[in-house]
Amino acid sequence: MKSFDAIVIGGGQAGPFLAARMVEKGMKVALIERKFLGGTCVNAGCMPTKTLVASARAAHVARSGAVYGVNIPGEIAIDMKVVRARAETVTMNARNGLIGWFAAMDGMTVIYGHARFEDPKTVSVNGETLTAPRIFLNVGARPVIPDLPGINDIDYLTSTSIIHLDTLPRHLTVIGGSYIGLEFAQMYRRFGAEVSVIEHGPKLASREDEDISDAIADVLRSEGIDIHTGVSDIAFSRSSDGITVATDSARIDASHVLIATGRKPNTDDLGLDAAGVVTDKHGYITVDDRLATNVDGIWALGDCNGHGAFTHTSYNDFEIAAANLLDGDDRKVSSRILAYALYIDPPLGRVGMTEKQARASGRKIMISTRPMSRVGRANERGETKGFMKVIADAETKKILGAAILGIEGDEVIHGIIDAMNAGTTYPALQWSVPIHPTVSELIPTLLGDLKPV
Repeated sequence: MKSFDAIVIGGGQAGPFLAARMVEKGMKVALIERKFLGGTCVNAGCMPTKTLVASARAAHVARSGAVYGVNIPGEIAIDMKVVRARAETVTMNARNGLIGWFAAMDGMTVIYGHARFEDPKTVSVNGETLTAPRIFLNVGARPVIPDLPGINDIDYLTSTSIIHLDTLPRHLTVIGGSYIGLEFAQMYRRFGAEVSVIEHGPKLASREDEDISDAIADVLRSEGIDIHTGVSDIAFSRSSDGITVATDSARIDASHVLIATGRKPNTDDLGLDAAGVVTDKHGYITVDDRLATNVDGIWALGDCNGHGAFTHTSYNDFEIAAANLLDGDDRKVSSRILAYALYIDPPLGRVGMTEKQARASGRKIMISTRPMSRVGRANERGETKGFMKVIADAETKKILGAAILGIEGDEVIHGIIDAMNAGTTYPALQWSVPIHPTVSELIPTLLGDLKPV
């Protein structure tokens, strides 16, 4: 049996950085990864997909050049092999960077294999037994495959496998109208494929307010994406030239099907029962406000704990654990203000409460909206789709939440994120003097238009 000061299971965005901090403190750490260092973000999520989004936007801008007086003769051609290779290069650079970083650390042992608990202090991997007083789980999540008629008779894609396509689908049908599915839908439409989106719920991006969901649908429809919502029945069958997707309202002749119906944690094969670690009904590991499980000496970080499915929340889990365990601090998950983005074009930046959540909270609230058509930067760039929206507490004057669907919305939202984390009241922001011409310069104007509801 090999002994360590700590064992980290999973090489995503929380565990490796915590492992590095512990090594800096002179600890002996084992990092166990069953596949690739970097987790979903580096290998099958943020980095490759946003690289693909960039390629898709380049194609869109090239096709739109005439509007700006830039005439490109002939058809804009897409070389999917180059597109794929570029995304793979970005991934490999990041992955190899992590490999080199850890290899240079004295005290760090990286083990590739599948770890399972033998007891609360012991795990087995590759026939070896490892023990440590502290064990951290950072095992991530994977795509959910729903039990739909005929699904096992077709060759479907997931968010993991679609990034390896090096040919253009004739007609991509996306099952699931949430964030992952919508990004791939617009991306492949811009590459030149016909695209359909099928969503069980009544709206796309159902976490958002209805006005945001409707605006997202308008953006996608304006680019020729076929959207079906409120679909209750879906079945698949092979056809002579692809896949037939039959719903209660349509029949689609697809060449490729992407299943984007959510993700589930990779916790079902860790031997958690042997350690006594408790999970909820969805398989997420139950943790307290400091990320500790019900078993002393075991923590869960990142997507597998159900407290955020984003790279930045996973990294913040590392920050919380490191601060509490290594720096004598007392940071809590409940102090985190959730923020995220949807990377369609234009992007959606979101922070805090939706209008629906704010109304349900019983607070007296104020709301302001502003169409992007009234933003100078948007008009100058010819990208006026979407709108800005902010919700505030009428009594405390604190900002409760915001949504910016529009050009550079994923960047502009950080002005609101910073203000909310600092506890700044909205009247204080009204007197800032932002730079012109930017999208952010409209934040004081947006706040000045807050009205009680």
